[in-house]
Amino acid sequence: MCGYPPEGEPSAFAQLLHAQWGFASAAEAIRMRRLEDEKSAGILGAKTVHFDFLDCIYRRGQNGEWLYSGISFDPQAGDAGLPQQIADAVSARLMPDDVLVCQLSVGSHVDHVLVRQAAELLGRPLFYDIDVPYIFYKSEELEPKSVGMKEKTHRITEAGLQSWKEAILAYSSQIPALGEAFDTPEKAEEAIQSYWEEWKGIRLLQLD
Repeated sequence: MCGYPPEGEPSAFAQLLHAQWGFASAAEAIRMRRLEDEKSAGILGAKTVHFDFLDCIYRRGQNGEWLYSGISFDPQAGDAGLPQQIADAVSARLMPDDVLVCQLSVGSHVDHVLVRQAAELLGRPLFYDIDVPYIFYKSEELEPKSVGMKEKTHRITEAGLQSWKEAILAYSSQIPALGEAFDTPEKAEEAIQSYWEEWKGIRLLQLD
């Protein structure tokens, strides 16, 4: 969800978030977020692929009205076709042996929900990761969103843990807006350290 929105004044909600993130415009927000993606992925030895779908805060319905005034909303009717569009874009890049991982959508961020729906349309074996940092303060959503799934921990070494922390801190613009459990670099590192000490890795889920 990192496409550049059309020129024009963004919604009041988007302007509020831009101020929290330290960006002067939507174009700057998208440009800098893409750079954060690339920096974070590079720390982990991964590569990014950026699609042009708009973040929820920039999407409008057919009547021109903004679809969302927050992020934890049920998908609106104006987004009904979006999961299939995302699935088609991802499908065009998939190789037969690729392993897919998507968000479980704990926290109910509407874009996480829509991406999960898109991944499920692909009809491929699928692993779900438990959304960090939302799991730290919306843990009650884990059980209903993982019905019928079995859990497996993907082990991470201490060296991997350090890279994980560094990769999260690469998203410097997001951290101040991610909630009390994660809103400073120190809290983010402490939260990931605590998660790792309990599980020694990342919890992944798959339909049984």
